[in-house]
Amino acid sequence: MQMDNPIGDDVRSGRANVRLGLFDETPGMMDATLVLLRIENDGSQSIAGDDYTSRERHGLTAVFTDRTIRGVSVTQPPGTDHLMDHFTPAAGLSYENGVLRIPRVPLNRGEHFKLLVLLSGGDVGREIRLIGGLRDGEVSPNRSTTPDDQPPLFSRAARLITVLLTACVVTLALIVVLRDDSWPPIGCEKGTLTVTGSTAFAPVMSELAKKYEQDCEGADIVVDAHGSTAGVGELGEAGAKSAKGAPPVDALSDGPKPSGFPQLRENRVAVSVFTLIVNDDLPVRNLSLADVRRLYRGEIKNWKQLGGPDRPVLLISRDANSGTRQVFQRRVLGRGEIANSSLDCVHKDDATAPVVRCELDSTERVLSTVAGLPGAIGYSELNLATGYKGLHQLTLDGHTASVEDLEHGTSSYPYREIEYAYTYGQPPADSLASSFLTYISRGNGQDVIRTHGHLPCGTPVGLKICGTN
Repeated sequence: MQMDNPIGDDVRSGRANVRLGLFDETPGMMDATLVLLRIENDGSQSIAGDDYTSRERHGLTAVFTDRTIRGVSVTQPPGTDHLMDHFTPAAGLSYENGVLRIPRVPLNRGEHFKLLVLLSGGDVGREIRLIGGLRDGEVSPNRSTTPDDQPPLFSRAARLITVLLTACVVTLALIVVLRDDSWPPIGCEKGTLTVTGSTAFAPVMSELAKKYEQDCEGADIVVDAHGSTAGVGELGEAGAKSAKGAPPVDALSDGPKPSGFPQLRENRVAVSVFTLIVNDDLPVRNLSLADVRRLYRGEIKNWKQLGGPDRPVLLISRDANSGTRQVFQRRVLGRGEIANSSLDCVHKDDATAPVVRCELDSTERVLSTVAGLPGAIGYSELNLATGYKGLHQLTLDGHTASVEDLEHGTSSYPYREIEYAYTYGQPPADSLASSFLTYISRGNGQDVIRTHGHLPCGTPVGLKICGTN
């Protein structure tokens, strides 16, 4: 708490009554007070939205004993504008009587924000409690210098002097709120790190790795993506062999990890949207979920069965290591796909198979194959498929794959999933693995995630989706 000052009509001290007149025309505000709270991460690790242990949508609760909250203003130091996106009712910001609910705001080491709270109904100095918890951390009061330990004394003055004094009080509050408190930059760490896993999320990781290396001299980050399941397995194997605790490996996965890896610790990074794609020779623009399921059960062998041209159906799928495939089966099909029947994606190797179905080891190969084969259908991460020549996207039951619609809460599109970053246990705070995960979740990292067409979990809507899915 940096300030708890009286600003009402009758500010009392031991020697005099001081009339400021700030709320002459406002009923019930004669005992108004201003409280400034400064919420800071002064620990050794970053705080993510899902690190708050509250079962409610918000992360922390401030209780002002015997006082009523009349209004709240939020501010933060320069360079952390991204924090302001979290202070919305959708993210959990609200107040009632003397209770202020504070959203799950992610904070890097040293970051902070301030809440200027206008109250009435009680004197200064009443108890203020901050309730909440943090995974692997704690919420505790931290002594901070307050701008005024005692309310200032002014003599009774004319109306003009009252107005001037009121302006001074408001200006003082603004100066304290907007003061530029220095905060340390991201904690750069040296060493080597391998980022493995999802090929759909690999372009994001490649750009983030490049930016981190530019910002942090001595860091070497290699992005080696070959599928979500394979990446999780590689991390688990590296951890089991490591004699020094967590290995220098982060694994990205489209959706939660498979069972059997209890040592892996999850970090929810973003929401990814995926799409079905078909070759441009097919006039089909929309499919029902029922028809998609019939296609991938082998029940529809020719596109003319769906009103298209007389062309055999070619199913271009990902291999078993693919998180994109697992999301497709979980969110769209509700079951697995039929067996692989072709190596070249054109001819059946098994004459008894109902349709041609091949498996490829990357999203890029799926895109290029669908674009080059008339009659082909496949699936891909949305941003990678957007604008790809030779193919077009399908809507599902009339619902369009769109990150914007998802963020605005207007999407019923089913083919989407959370991107997870896994580490083997809790890596040390001063490790490159831990530092890079912090880099992903901070402002610049969120901007890169957005640029590549994903919704960061750190945004208010992303926080809600990532916390409930």
